[in-house]
Amino acid sequence: MRPLTEEETRVMFEKIAKYIGENLQLLVERPDGTYCFRLHSDRVYYVSEKTLKLAASISGDKLVSLGTCFGKFTKTHKFRLHVTALDYLAPYAKGFGVAAKSTQDCRKVDPMAIVVFHQADIGEYIRHEETLT
Repeated sequence: MRPLTEEETRVMFEKIAKYIGENLQLLVERPDGTYCFRLHSDRVYYVSEKTLKLAASISGDKLVSLGTCFGKFTKTHKFRLHVTALDYLAPYAKGFGVAAKSTQDCRKVDPMAIVVFHQADIGEYIRHEETLT
């Protein structure tokens, strides 16, 4: 488990900022302690510094996961959010998806039309549960 590089941090923060904007700082500096992001096996984990210090005694090859999985980096170095991050993003988010149509178009669109593009769903979490560990 290692800290993210500057490039990895930038890519991840840009993705999260699409959903929670300036509230991104509130994820790191919380009233119940300081939290950080760590990379392990191409997955980004959100973990408190207190827990991180306790886990320092575990070797990297024995460590399966630590904290909450926020997402993963693809082979093309893009960041994909996981549904497990939703509990932390929801209080600050205006919506967990990307609008496919404008507000005006949504009012007069066909009921079967796509209005929001998919970001994550619980079914996706269940389908890929074996690879989360």
